[in-house]
Formats: sequence, C-alpha cells, structure tokens
Amino acid sequence: MKNLGSMMKQAQKMQENMQKMQAELENMEVDGSAGGGMVKVTLTGKGRATNIKIDPSMIGPDDVEMLEDLLVAAINDAKDKAEVMVKEKMSEMTGGLQLPPGMELPF
Repeated sequence: MKNLGSMMKQAQKMQENMQKMQAELENMEVDGSAGGGMVKVTLTGKGRATNIKIDPSMIGPDDVEMLEDLLVAAINDAKDKAEVMVKEKMSEMTGGLQLPPGMELPF
C-alpha cells in the first residue's frame, strides 16, 4: 500500500501542475501570419484570438476574398504554433511521457 500512497501523491502533484499550466497557457501568445506577413493573427496558448493585423494595402473592394483566405491561413498558422507550444509545455511537465490516446490539451 506504500506504492499506492506514493502514486496518489504523484497524481495530485501532476493535477496541480496541469492547473498551473492551464493558467500559463492563457497568458502565452503565438503569432501566425499569411501573405508574407500582410495578415497577422495572435492567439493565446488556449486558442483564443487576441489580435489581428491587416496591412492597409489589403483593404479594397476587389481584395475581400483574398483577405478572407489570408485570415483563415493566418489563424490556422497561429493555431498550429499554439498546439506545438502546448505539446512542448506538456512534455516539460511530464518529463516526456505521452498522454494516453484520445487525451489532448488544452482540456
């Protein structure tokens, strides 16, 4: 039963670390861009958009469809970077242990 107590303490510590990481992710930001930097998007580590920058030369009645495409690409770029950041943080926290299949962050 000694091992069970030790495992429970480890699980509790990991849960505390996960809660701390969740708070950190909310404050971390990643930037994504598209169109050679003409459109830039900033997301938190939890995937919440906090900023969008559009080069003024992109704004015109004939540029709407291209601007929409660039916004989607920039958001996806930032989201991909945020996912990499989350995986790196998770790896640091777990010492390289992988999450069970189907379990992903952020929760």
